Amino acid sequence: MSISPDAELATLRTELAALQAYPREKLEEIIADVGFSCTCCGRCCTRSFNGHVFLLSTDAERLRTFAPEMLMPAPDFPYSDTSGNFYVSGYALRTKQNGDCVFLSEEKRCIIYEDRFSICRIYPYMLHREPDRRGHVDWRQISGVDEHGEYDCSISSEDVERIASEVISYETAYLEQELSFHEALIAKFSQDGVRFVRRDHDRRSREFMKGDAHAVVYVWDGQIFRREEAVPFDYR
Repeated sequence: MSISPDAELATLRTELAALQAYPREKLEEIIADVGFSCTCCGRCCTRSFNGHVFLLSTDAERLRTFAPEMLMPAPDFPYSDTSGNFYVSGYALRTKQNGDCVFLSEEKRCIIYEDRFSICRIYPYMLHREPDRRGHVDWRQISGVDEHGEYDCSISSEDVERIASEVISYETAYLEQELSFHEALIAKFSQDGVRFVRRDHDRRSREFMKGDAHAVVYVWDGQIFRREEAVPFDYR
């Protein structure tokens, strides 16, 4: 369920401040304690573990240079205008029909591993707040424990520091992209005289998901809104 852009903007500013205040030493301790080692099993690149991979603007721009057809508007479009156009904060990586990453080979290997995207480089580490099953909001620093890869491995202090730095950089860039999206959206809606109505938006979203018609989606690329078309099949 979408909330107003203004309310979400305030929440994002709070989240960024919390991230900036998070002790780096605590994250480093968690990384060292978890001791994750990738075994190249490829499981994190399948629908069983992840849905659409959200791309930072820099990643989307890089993908546009060698495989632009693999870009798609990120799912769960949070806003729409009175003309029925949707708006979303960035692009996602297209998946195969079975939900696996398009760059995952039949041998379960990433075919662009050396040039993989930001989220792929830090996974399974992360640093953001989200609610648990009881609705309690707390920090989440790792995903998929004991579900892929190896754990309790020895990691050098240099690697621990590097991983922590990359994780914080990614989460900061993600929040900054969300902030700039909401600021741009609020400015656009104000200029166009558009008032976001959640009830109408939720109805449009349900109709899109249940139907077959394409939808116009304006995707924030970090600088401007790009007009794209979305097909319901890609989001089911």
